[in-house]
Order: sequence, then structure tokens, then C-alpha cells
Amino acid sequence: MDGAGPVAARTLDVGPGGMSAVIAEPVPTGKKGKVLFELFYDGAAHIIEARVSVSHCIFSSAGFKVGLTFQQLDMAVSSAISKFMR
Repeated sequence: MDGAGPVAARTLDVGPGGMSAVIAEPVPTGKKGKVLFELFYDGAAHIIEARVSVSHCIFSSAGFKVGLTFQQLDMAVSSAISKFMR
């Protein structure tokens, strides 16, 4: 998140509008930041970088489930997510 160091997360889901992940510590709704994650498509792994905002953060037995909404995706990232979803 903006103003903080990197945080490890486990991705649960990804789609054209955003993604969900599990993290160890809570994050305030509305907080903005950047995510880097890997998608596998076309026989290779691709690193994806996108700006996000936190839509929700709820406690679960695995940690905190965070909903992240993509902000102004560029065409290359949108295309990569579409290819991954096929």
C-alpha cells in the first residue's frame, strides 16, 4: 500500500475488475497501492503490475481477506488478465 513496505499475500481470485487476496494484517478500506502478481497463460508466466484500491477487508481463519479494485488498468494488463481467464 502507498507509504508502506511490501506485504506477502495469497491470491484467491483475479478478474477484469480486481482481485482478492489473503494477508496477515488488516488494511483500511479505501487505501490505495500497487500489486505485483504472476499470471500463467500462453505457456509462460507473466508478471502483472497494477494500481489498486481496497474495497473491503474482513477477518477470516486464514488471515484478512482483502478485495482490491483495479484502478486505470493499461491495455497490456487488461489483455493479460483476459488471456488468463480464457
